[in-house]
Amino acid sequence: MILTALGLMSGTSLDGVDVALIETDGRQIKSLGPSGYRVYSPAERSLLRQALADAVQIEQREARPGRVREAEQAVTLAHAEAIAAFLAQHRLMPEDIDIVGFHGQTVLHRPERRLTVQIGDAAALAKAVHIPVMHDFRAADVDFGGQGAPFVPVYHRALAQSLARPGPIAVVNIGGVSNITYIDGEDVLIACDTGPGNALLDDFMHRTTGQAFDQDGRVAEQGTPDEAWIATALALPFFTLPPPKSLDRNDFAALKLGDVSAADGAATLTAFTAAAIARVVPLLPKPPASWIVCGGGARNHTMMRMLRQRLAPASVESADALGWSADAIEAQAFGFLAVRGMKGLPLSYPTTTGVPFPMTGGVIARP
Repeated sequence: MILTALGLMSGTSLDGVDVALIETDGRQIKSLGPSGYRVYSPAERSLLRQALADAVQIEQREARPGRVREAEQAVTLAHAEAIAAFLAQHRLMPEDIDIVGFHGQTVLHRPERRLTVQIGDAAALAKAVHIPVMHDFRAADVDFGGQGAPFVPVYHRALAQSLARPGPIAVVNIGGVSNITYIDGEDVLIACDTGPGNALLDDFMHRTTGQAFDQDGRVAEQGTPDEAWIATALALPFFTLPPPKSLDRNDFAALKLGDVSAADGAATLTAFTAAAIARVVPLLPKPPASWIVCGGGARNHTMMRMLRQRLAPASVESADALGWSADAIEAQAFGFLAVRGMKGLPLSYPTTTGVPFPMTGGVIARP
């Protein structure tokens, strides 16, 4: 049965809320509808940064210390506003949507402690938008010993089925953290986080220039990467661990660049993200023949150039070049996952999160 789902994503880059419509039976994609975006204001972004700092105190999933509870209310309101604006823009009614897939905002990810925390009040959101809301996608996976991330690979596989090209194919999502999905035919699906995505770069830009991010990679383009610093960073144990593996947004926050210019710092951190993605290749069964890049990093021209250099001779292209939406893929994915969750289909697998068996998940909040 084909259902209409509205997927939502607020990623670790803290930039805003993506909204995307998808029609699917949870296995195949019937159609991809329009997408939308609700940017976080500077005040909201500042609150979320404070919440991330306060979230390190969390020992129980339900705890909301410091500014975390206030941030949860802001996240919920922002998602409600994003849905309302999307429905109005596309002349849709709540009854046109079967389910909302609400990921929430990750503020802490510590799978080794069987703890992952995504803030957002699904019950309040369901009441506000008058649509059932599927949420809490990662909890079951983590409870059973999985990494709880990455969670989009099953959607990447559904997208890749439409491509008439030889494998292996790697789909890279560069958000706050970078992750890959490795697809080789019907039976091979491997996934893991590869290292930092935009988080270190965005935080550096915020500190040194006051900008939220490096628009199109223009600042990094003017700088020179510190290859010795990158080599030292890549010597951290995480980079030799085999998939599956996952990260918290701030796991590399302790890495310091020292006294560098904005351009050189941006170039170094951009190159670090690209090098960390390339570093996963020896850990895969075979080198991917092609790489498809989505997320915010796909719009960073310097990042894309560095990826092409480090991943040659494989092809590297933006998801947009294939008619996918580099920006909306994760939102689409959580619409897809909401339908899978409704039908009891697996959301994660031993080869994607390390969970001991294929695992469904998600909880429905009704209006």
